[in-house]
Amino acid sequence: MASSSSPFFLFLFLAFLHCHVPSAVASNLHRSRLLRPSPPLEVSLTAEADSPTRFFEVTKPIDTPPGAEPFSYLVLRHQFAYTYGKPPVLATYTPPSDQGYSFRDFSKIVLEWTATCRGRQFDRIFGVWLGGVELLRSCTAEPRATGIVWTVKKDITRYHSLLMKNGTLAVYIGNIITDVYTGIYDVNITIHFYPAGAASGLDSRKSLPGYHSTADLILPISQNSLMNDGLWFKIENSTDTGSKKFSVPRNVYRAVLEVYVSFHENDEFWYGNYPNEYIEANNLTGVAGNGPFREVLVILDGQTVLGSVWPFTVIFTGGINPLFWRPITAIGSFNLPSYDIEITPFLSRILDGEPHELGFSVTNALNVWYIDANLHLWLDHKSQMTESELVSYSSSPLSYSSEVNFKGFDGKFITRASRSILATGWVKSSYGKITTVLNQRFKFSNKMMMGNEANLQIIQQMISYNDKVDLKTESSSSSSSVRLIRSYKKFPFKLYMNAFDQGNDTHSYVANVTLGFNEKKGKNLELGVPGSKLRNVQKADGYMVVKNNLVASGLGSTSEVCRFDSKGDYYFRNVSSSNYTILYDDVRSGCDGRGRRDSPPVFRA
Repeated sequence: MASSSSPFFLFLFLAFLHCHVPSAVASNLHRSRLLRPSPPLEVSLTAEADSPTRFFEVTKPIDTPPGAEPFSYLVLRHQFAYTYGKPPVLATYTPPSDQGYSFRDFSKIVLEWTATCRGRQFDRIFGVWLGGVELLRSCTAEPRATGIVWTVKKDITRYHSLLMKNGTLAVYIGNIITDVYTGIYDVNITIHFYPAGAASGLDSRKSLPGYHSTADLILPISQNSLMNDGLWFKIENSTDTGSKKFSVPRNVYRAVLEVYVSFHENDEFWYGNYPNEYIEANNLTGVAGNGPFREVLVILDGQTVLGSVWPFTVIFTGGINPLFWRPITAIGSFNLPSYDIEITPFLSRILDGEPHELGFSVTNALNVWYIDANLHLWLDHKSQMTESELVSYSSSPLSYSSEVNFKGFDGKFITRASRSILATGWVKSSYGKITTVLNQRFKFSNKMMMGNEANLQIIQQMISYNDKVDLKTESSSSSSSVRLIRSYKKFPFKLYMNAFDQGNDTHSYVANVTLGFNEKKGKNLELGVPGSKLRNVQKADGYMVVKNNLVASGLGSTSEVCRFDSKGDYYFRNVSSSNYTILYDDVRSGCDGRGRRDSPPVFRA
């Protein structure tokens, strides 16, 4: 569930089959939750008796300077036991200069999270903040009796200005300890600072000063109070909003909003939620509805839509069939993606020295969504005030259609949606006059079929997201046009799930899932940024036998192919596992593809 659920909610979850559901579909409705074991599944498999299992998410390794020794120090060590509903754990953070390291310029900064756990526990969502700015959102792995260990490394170089100041580190995990759920998470957080001098990704000799660098100031758009469960805004329904007031210096010339999103409880499996018409016609209660479409809107001062996020379908480590994700976890589960929105065209709306408000809402939301954001600001140090103007702006209304065709508990549902946001604005600073054009375009389709008296559910979903930011620079001597960002994302998702009544209060569940995160980025010769392609696709399948709401046996197998191509950089990994055991793991990397062998076919999704 990867949620900070209360014990009462956990009880309701376990008792769901016996409450408010007609017997004809009792074995299947909202089966995504059914496939969560109770207590978490512990099957006797092939691991050595006292050997902890290493869990991992397949990602391209962070490019760090070859041969460079980082300055590293442990910023937090803590055991997270019964932490649900309690304030985040705090630690005093001091920058490297206060730790005896003389440099302030670094080519790369990497946050490393390492945790161990033994016993039984559900998956738990957690966040790491510095000064209210979220650095990492992640999900814990579900442990086993012999123990597990996992490490998450994240490039946090973009937070350089924040990391050079004293601050308070906050970490929240909503964990629960009982006689059954015994897993305590023993956590170490270390930050590695790699010295400048090695290549850091962008060439500072290129034009457009400031657009290759990290932000000068980062403002947290998160909860102020540390007394709540984490610093997230909690969105409970489609009319709920989370918001915060902020003000910015008047010499800002660029602004990017980084948004963090995760979904839990009734919307953890939003892509499989049923249309309300289906629920009402079959007199179902206690079943998640509002259909399978969600979007996060970012709104300024309650009026202007600055941008949108159509989130990637993260599956947490206990989702669908927990045995899928042991030891290979689902894409994005250990390092949930954040989403950047270039809001520079809107600077004229916030550069008046007055407080303003950023708000977040979720279309069709059910409880609960956790959202916050970081506002990255670039400052013109040669002036006290910049000038700006919003030249044009259009935010088309959401185009949404839903085809519902069912008879009884079986039927077909097709949901489609699209949206586009276009904004143009200019800023005058010591760098000249720069006109920024933001163009966001989204498409969504979800085809869902219910069969076998609602014991069968098949989903085929695709989210497409085109994000472009164009710049036009003007100075006293020349003018030029540059494409700052050109990103094309596709998030394919397929799910097959079927339930079979075997009598004697026993059911078996068969499921397979295909999950993909694919992205193509355009090159930018002006800024020295190469183009790149990422294709990361997982396929998982397995079954579980459930007797009296307890998992008696099961099997989960997962295969994943991750391929990244860019000028001077190549990474490929083809890995497969079955019930904790790695079957094969082929990893290759290099520069310009030299030394590559023929690769196995890449999964298509």
